[in-house]
Amino acid sequence: MNIHEYQGKEILRKYGVAVPNGKVAFTADEAVEAAKALGTDVCVVKAQIHAGGRGKAGGVKVAKNLDEVRTYAQELLGKTLVTHQTGPEGKEVKRLLIEEGCDIQKEYYVGLVLDRAQSRVVLMASEEGGTEIEEVAAKTPEKIFKETIDPAVGLLPFQARRIAFHINIPGKLVNRAVKFMMGLYQVFVEKDCSIAEINPLVTTGDGKVMALDAKLNFDSNGLFRQQDILEYRDLDEEDPKEIRASKYDLSYVALDGNIGCMVNGAGLAMATMDIIKYYGGDPANFLDVGGGATEEKVTEAFKIILSDEHVKGIFVNIFGGIMKCDVIAAGVVAASKQVELKIPLVVRLEGTNVELGKKILNESGLKIIAADSMADGAQKIVELVG
Repeated sequence: MNIHEYQGKEILRKYGVAVPNGKVAFTADEAVEAAKALGTDVCVVKAQIHAGGRGKAGGVKVAKNLDEVRTYAQELLGKTLVTHQTGPEGKEVKRLLIEEGCDIQKEYYVGLVLDRAQSRVVLMASEEGGTEIEEVAAKTPEKIFKETIDPAVGLLPFQARRIAFHINIPGKLVNRAVKFMMGLYQVFVEKDCSIAEINPLVTTGDGKVMALDAKLNFDSNGLFRQQDILEYRDLDEEDPKEIRASKYDLSYVALDGNIGCMVNGAGLAMATMDIIKYYGGDPANFLDVGGGATEEKVTEAFKIILSDEHVKGIFVNIFGGIMKCDVIAAGVVAASKQVELKIPLVVRLEGTNVELGKKILNESGLKIIAADSMADGAQKIVELVG
């Protein structure tokens, strides 16, 4: 789950991590009032969307008076901001962060991520702040420094201090940088983060070390114990189909293709998308109905796939273990009849109750193309859609 920058800074502030003062605004009038309340000579008007690269896309403006705050707020609110992370369709700006300006001396990058190869959280940092860390990694990887964290003891002060020296934090500010990193790690662990990225971390003329930007992503598997984080969820920033899927405990991610996929198991879903691509097709979604789906859940999953106007064909690829093939078949038939299916449907069933599942499909009266294998099904749906 993603949240907005201002929400991330609210969380950081509670843990003693230094951030600039700021207020959220939903209208130009609110933006002006927020700037008045801050009482600083310079304010920054920042578009709030769930995507990076806002500055390069014109979503961050420096205002030197209240008139400029109003002008920038009116310009940004309602604007569709296109960044390298939004895709060409962009995202509409519906809220702003009005933040105090600060005397930036130097920009750095600090982030916490999970290194799956080591099964450890890793602290990463670079003195090349303000640019995408991917760009730094590609062009100057020697400028990225890492500390692997032992989960039994957590981030240790000497590790944070070593990072601070590596990225050339001024000596008199090292202790503040260490405090910052220790607080950030506490947020990462206690709030079930999957990413905690500060880009840029800045040092200021008055001796502060603070997060000028903040990106916090959260592990959806841990949200059951993070009710305060759930309250930050902004449904306007999410795909309506993904929201609908979450209500039925379905794993759904919208993609750009035209072949809808319904699969049980994340690994099989990934393999299904790969084999569709191999045969020249483009998957329209990742949809995992899970191992214990009911007929109702399968029916809803099918409807969600069909609600995507770009879908020109559907490939149902089920390997029944815990999930029974007859349950999938019954759900597919029920949904197809409810929505009056008119596009090609290829079904590959294998595993528990497979014969019963095939019988349900064969007796449904629907135009369903049976596949003997995953490769056979992928080839057929690609040909039909093409």
